[in-house]
Amino acid sequence: MKLNELLTGIENFRIKGDAELEIKSVQNNSKKVKPGSLFIAVKGYDFDGHQFVEEAIQNGAIAVMLDISADLKSIRLPKGMTVILTDHTRVALAKVACNFYKNPSKYFKLIGVTGTKGKTTTTYMIKSILEKAGYKVGLIGTIANYIGEDQISESTRTTPESLELQQLFYKMAVAKVDYVVMEVSSQSLKLHRVDGTHFDMAVFTNFSKDHISLKEHADMDDYFHSKLKLFQMTPKGFANSDDFKCERLMYQAKNCDFKTYSVDNGSNLIAKDITITNSSVDFKVKLGQKNERVKVNIPGRYSVYNSLAAISIAISIGIDAEKIKEGLLEIVIPGRNELVPNEKELTIMIDYAHTAESLENLLNSVKAYTQGRIICVFGCGGDRDKTKRPEMGEVAGRLADFSIVTTDNPRTEEPEEIIADIEKGITKTKGNYKIIVDRKEAIKEAIDMANKRDIVILAGKGHETYQEINGIKNEFDERKIVKEILKNK
Repeated sequence: MKLNELLTGIENFRIKGDAELEIKSVQNNSKKVKPGSLFIAVKGYDFDGHQFVEEAIQNGAIAVMLDISADLKSIRLPKGMTVILTDHTRVALAKVACNFYKNPSKYFKLIGVTGTKGKTTTTYMIKSILEKAGYKVGLIGTIANYIGEDQISESTRTTPESLELQQLFYKMAVAKVDYVVMEVSSQSLKLHRVDGTHFDMAVFTNFSKDHISLKEHADMDDYFHSKLKLFQMTPKGFANSDDFKCERLMYQAKNCDFKTYSVDNGSNLIAKDITITNSSVDFKVKLGQKNERVKVNIPGRYSVYNSLAAISIAISIGIDAEKIKEGLLEIVIPGRNELVPNEKELTIMIDYAHTAESLENLLNSVKAYTQGRIICVFGCGGDRDKTKRPEMGEVAGRLADFSIVTTDNPRTEEPEEIIADIEKGITKTKGNYKIIVDRKEAIKEAIDMANKRDIVILAGKGHETYQEINGIKNEFDERKIVKEILKNK
């Protein structure tokens, strides 16, 4: 594609050199640059792409795009190199990516799901219903990226960087999908990863404290306004009216046509007569002209909300009641209330709960049906919001019968320091707890303690099959670990 075609739609840029260059690839990682590439230097939290411009040129870049605020004097450019200067290379990267892959999100219906909790579950529910109705569906999110049942790539983040995202969209467009359902994180909205993308519908699941740190959001207002962006670029929205931010969201996204769903407040779609068991939840909801009973094999009140979001989408598309019920009944989501089957008949649940609120929801949910003790194994991730650590400790101490505080993904922090922060909260309660730094040993201890009436909850890792320590992702699949422990028990 010609360079000048790639720059279509970008505001405030200057170019020096040949605008008619034939660009073979676009990269923002200098190591991936090949002869004929356009290299776009982006400033990140840990790295500044402008430091790697010379490496990109050595690897074959024939044009570079630089941020006008960068220290341009420190970058040595060969004579005749084509250079584009813009006031925001991250924004430009998103637009160039859309142009390079021929704006692929225009070739299917795109549904975005945002919110503090429930994004993954809701996207899987929507996908399942759509597929029951006969549509071909792509999915992009935290666990992996799919076209139908085929996993096309693993996920490194909830919402991919703009270049990777548009490439995924392109593959899905080529595969002729009818719909794509994707998780849209607040971080991706703040960092312009979805700029230029054409959304048809969007869901707001809920809003609570999370992702407040130096590398994420400065405060709750920044966090909310990042999520708001999705509905300012989407014509049709669906929102949880039981959430305290719903009214503000709908007021500020004036051009988005909203429908609401709820359990408690008035809305367009209300769940009633809710029954929760240790393995499922069912409720009544109006589908068409009839009140239908819907069952989902994921226990907990929050499963009702996620189901209502998916049902709202399905109704707007015109999917009939039976297909909606079938899609929800057969849903399975890795790492979300996932029970590990075993011959010892112990109840061992893996769940992604990694915030105080999600852990509280999970523990309250299982407390309603567990006959014995709740034994909770959990930790907190490193290089993330430190204020949630004592909060999670306090929740576990208050609601679990016994807690084992351990390591999650420490990243670049010392596990013992993270655990000390958690302990500040748990000691405020009368809860019984133990510290075991090694997560595998912590899981073994919990299983050794448990009997058939108890439930062991492994919280925080969910679908993840690794543990990140000092930038290295070591294999750590809790399903395999549980089976190994039980085999030797």
